[in-house]
Amino acid sequence: MEWVLVVLGSYLIAIIGGHYFTRFILKYLPLENQGQGMKRAGAIIGVLERALIISFIILGEYSLIGFIVAAKSIARFEELKERNFAEYFITGTMASTLFAVIVGIFLSFYLGGP
Repeated sequence: MEWVLVVLGSYLIAIIGGHYFTRFILKYLPLENQGQGMKRAGAIIGVLERALIISFIILGEYSLIGFIVAAKSIARFEELKERNFAEYFITGTMASTLFAVIVGIFLSFYLGGP
């Protein structure tokens, strides 16, 4: 039963902590004209991204982490042509991914995973 709490706690840490960590990093990269996308869509995508990364790490499917980055890049392909947005986007993606990978690695070690 203890491992269930550790797993759930790890997901919460990665999802919520990763949100604040990513926002902290991105506040140093002000982006003007962020576009007219859905409100809070980036935050929701980040939550899903971090949950998937932790799941992939627990399952030992590290190569699937690249799938997330590729999917995000394809969805934003046209916007990535603008340098300021590209740097903002890549910094946010890397910060979010880094946070989730760190939590996932610790969780994997705790569970005695791959």
